Amino acid sequence: MSRIGKLPIEIPTGVEVSQKGQLITVKGPLGTLEQAIDPSMKITIEDGNLVVDRPSENKRHKSFHGLYRTLINNMVEGVTKGYEKKLRIEGVGYRATKSGKDLNLQVGHSHPVVMTDPEGITVEVPTATEIIVKGIDKQLVGNYAAKIRAWRKPEPYKGKGIRYQDERVRRKEGKSGK
Repeated sequence: MSRIGKLPIEIPTGVEVSQKGQLITVKGPLGTLEQAIDPSMKITIEDGNLVVDRPSENKRHKSFHGLYRTLINNMVEGVTKGYEKKLRIEGVGYRATKSGKDLNLQVGHSHPVVMTDPEGITVEVPTATEIIVKGIDKQLVGNYAAKIRAWRKPEPYKGKGIRYQDERVRRKEGKSGK
């Protein structure tokens, strides 16, 4: 039995979970999320808990068991608390600014990089070297933060670039002259 899949998902007050065929819908105070699931997986809601069951010990069903439980749990957590990723910019002259729905990055390219916020994502720039990506969908938040980071990944010699707040960059020693 999947260790993650067998855990029940506690549905907090103010959150409504409904299933219509293959589509699971989670409504909460921050918004609504939908996820299509495999039709063979069984989902039951009882006593404020949601349980995902698999029909057999088939390898395919085993792999889906923990996956769908985690996806639904992330949806419940997203509509109640939301998700955020913090990014830090390091480097001389590297900075970020926000104008409307556009994020402007100046990270060493010959031109400023302009990124428009996708639907359901909000980006805040409290200081010129901090970026906060927020949203209710964990996958969208992580994906957009990774796209921002991809414009200038942290390099190991000087540590310049865009990194996650808790990311540690392993520094390398430069060339040693003889």
